Amino acid sequence: MAMQTNSEIRCSSPAAAYGKVLFQLNIPGEDVEKARQIFKEVPQLTDVFTNPTIPRKKKQNVIDRVFPETVRNFLKTACRYNRMDLMQEIFAAYDRCRDEQNRVLNAVLTCITPPSDEQKKGMEAFLCRKYGAQSANISVRQDDSLLGGFILRVGSDEYDWSMKGRLDRLEQTLTWR
Repeated sequence: MAMQTNSEIRCSSPAAAYGKVLFQLNIPGEDVEKARQIFKEVPQLTDVFTNPTIPRKKKQNVIDRVFPETVRNFLKTACRYNRMDLMQEIFAAYDRCRDEQNRVLNAVLTCITPPSDEQKKGMEAFLCRKYGAQSANISVRQDDSLLGGFILRVGSDEYDWSMKGRLDRLEQTLTWR
């Protein structure tokens, strides 16, 4: 599975399309992060921006007073087209675009005990080689039901080296013969 380039990113939802546009505007990352933080710290803003009884001009005034100048036009456009309820998904799509542009791969490691730094670096090196990424971010989740080993997920690919997975495969082999 090769990494997608920015021009190949599929926009299967309005949030994905807006996230891609936000990325393509080349707004400084700090300003996008500041806007994200404002929405997180003041969730009532989403209610204001999605309330049809509040005039658009008042919403735009709030945007002008609260958000960094570089993101204001984007937010006003999202407000005009009633997309402000999608801001969290838009920010997530922006993150995916940024990671793809920078060739950063995101993976999830599910295990019983967290890996050592050396083991994690080995997995990151494996993922970078396998997927042609510049770097890999591995988030670790704990799941005691695995009995041992681990499961590494990257997009739709899964590498199951867990004891539970091995036992399940053995059971399938024995019962299907």
